[in-house]
Amino acid sequence: MDDYEAIKQLKARYFRSIDTKDWSGFRLVFADDVVVDTTESGGGIVAGADDFVAFLSNTLADVVTVHHGHMPEITLTSPTKATGTWALQDLLIWPDGRKLHGYGHYHETYAKIEGEWRIKELRLTRLHMDMTGPGWYHPGPAQ
Repeated sequence: MDDYEAIKQLKARYFRSIDTKDWSGFRLVFADDVVVDTTESGGGIVAGADDFVAFLSNTLADVVTVHHGHMPEITLTSPTKATGTWALQDLLIWPDGRKLHGYGHYHETYAKIEGEWRIKELRLTRLHMDMTGPGWYHPGPAQ
């Protein structure tokens, strides 16, 4: 399998693992020292794969998620490094009925470690979010 296809399959495992809550499988998509930056989409920065998986598994424990990644733009920058941008559409449904339907992009770097591609850096940006259900704050028109 070529490197482009291997990176596409890596990202497919990311999406499947997060949605099925296969946290051990999810952990395997990351380099140990991954940095995940979600500040541009309302989150924070987490460094380290174990810390990120622990954070996300706790945050999404009771949340149904559906993630889709589309139209990958992958650039090999060396035999062991690559960058990628993926269009994102996700749906998160909380037990209390709140829903977030988001649109944006994953901006990533990859490293080939011991012959396997891993996500080294991940930055999530959002273009739009639809938030429905009880408890979301929706400001009204300016007075």
